Amino acid sequence: MSEAKAPGTILGHPKGLFLLFTTELWERFSYYAMRAILVLYLVDKVESQGGSGLGWTQADALSLYGTFTGLVYLTPLVGGWLADNYLGQRKSIYIGGFLMALGQFTLAAPHDWFPGLETTLFYIGLGTLIIGNGLFKPNISTMVGDLYEEGDHRRDGAFTIFYMGINVGAALSGIIVAWAYTAFGHHTVIDGKEIFVNDWQAGFLCAGIGMVASLIIQFFFAQRLLGDIGTIPAAKLEKQKNEAKGELRKEPLTQIERDRIKVIMVMGLFTVIFWAGFEQAGGLMNLFTNEFTDRMIGGWEVPTTYFQSLNAIFIVVFAPVIASIWIRLGKSEPNSPVKFALGLFLLAVGFLFMIGAVMQMDGDASAKSSMWWLVGAYFFHTMGELCLSPIGLSMVTKLAPLRIASLLMGTWFLFIAVANKVGGIVGSFIGHGGEKEEQLANAMAIFSGIAITATISGIILYFMADKLVDWMHGAEGHTESEEKALEEEMAVTAEHEAIKR
Repeated sequence: MSEAKAPGTILGHPKGLFLLFTTELWERFSYYAMRAILVLYLVDKVESQGGSGLGWTQADALSLYGTFTGLVYLTPLVGGWLADNYLGQRKSIYIGGFLMALGQFTLAAPHDWFPGLETTLFYIGLGTLIIGNGLFKPNISTMVGDLYEEGDHRRDGAFTIFYMGINVGAALSGIIVAWAYTAFGHHTVIDGKEIFVNDWQAGFLCAGIGMVASLIIQFFFAQRLLGDIGTIPAAKLEKQKNEAKGELRKEPLTQIERDRIKVIMVMGLFTVIFWAGFEQAGGLMNLFTNEFTDRMIGGWEVPTTYFQSLNAIFIVVFAPVIASIWIRLGKSEPNSPVKFALGLFLLAVGFLFMIGAVMQMDGDASAKSSMWWLVGAYFFHTMGELCLSPIGLSMVTKLAPLRIASLLMGTWFLFIAVANKVGGIVGSFIGHGGEKEEQLANAMAIFSGIAITATISGIILYFMADKLVDWMHGAEGHTESEEKALEEEMAVTAEHEAIKR
């Protein structure tokens, strides 16, 4: 590909990397700020009852949350195809970013501006966000790779830097959006009782401003720091080049290739189980934090959305630690299926903490559980993610036959999309309103069910591991240099974060 690249480096990397780092930081801030308050906004009381939400039941809100996060993983398949064949990455980012900002500002519109149309505007805003995400999400990380020539050793480190930007944005989101919806909230009196009303619209406005910041940074500095990277539809050029060489010939799959595809399909089923449990973080666990957790530290109440930042913080801190552990194990390092099984076990441990939180309340919905149960749950869930999630992405790239690699990567994200929808359905079993005692009992059943399912799945996968490794036909191997291996492990995590988040 003959794209002109802007000269100049910072810390040994092209300046364009740090432009993309900042662009993605603010885009991820925008997305996670919105996600942190989505369910809380849906279940909050309507204005006439002293709230600023839509007054949905928890079950309906969690079902919608699952649909939304599922579509967030599906639309990038279309957005990536449009960018590769027609728009180019740069134009896709501009269009997608504009639509995402428009979606956030639509959600931010105060209810009294369009009385009676609150729900309609909500769906329009959410739909616009989903479409914009599909155009933005897959293309910003692709441009990171395009900054480097094939074989450039700096590429691994570039994704590590980029992934730090992603998680810094995600970590800031829960904290800043909490400031927005509380700072602009107000006190009101309902039935003679004074209550505080959160301003969720201010939270969505904050997310929209973050998206605009991302767009402005990209618009003013892209040509100077990226050159022509992302302006030409990459796959279109590649296809023309291959056609000129006569390299587009169809060949049947070999037995080795079929075996490797079977591994991807089997592991995909287990990844559905993991993500269906993990994604309770923004849904059911978010509601549990809001309704049933004692968040007081002295005289200050920790905002619910602060807990949504824990995953990103833990990833930044512990990803290098986990990567280093795998390397130091050397030839004793577990294979990919065993790491997957370990991820499922750690997910189950996390839900044991949630079971502990419910047990502490002893069936009394007026009581509150300690916030440290939640911190423990998020910690073990993140450790499970670091064992399973980057490994899955790396595994697909190693096992997929080159001529259908994009198809199988799309299939992998389809598994994750299904997992998000399943997670929403599972969380919705908390019930359609009713007594808090009933909701608490249902939450206990859900947490227990996920823990048991994850444990059984981990055991099954552990005993299947040797067979799956046989089907890989030597695709797994060890790098001789410990320093190089650590760099590769961090790059695997980073590339996963760039796509998954």
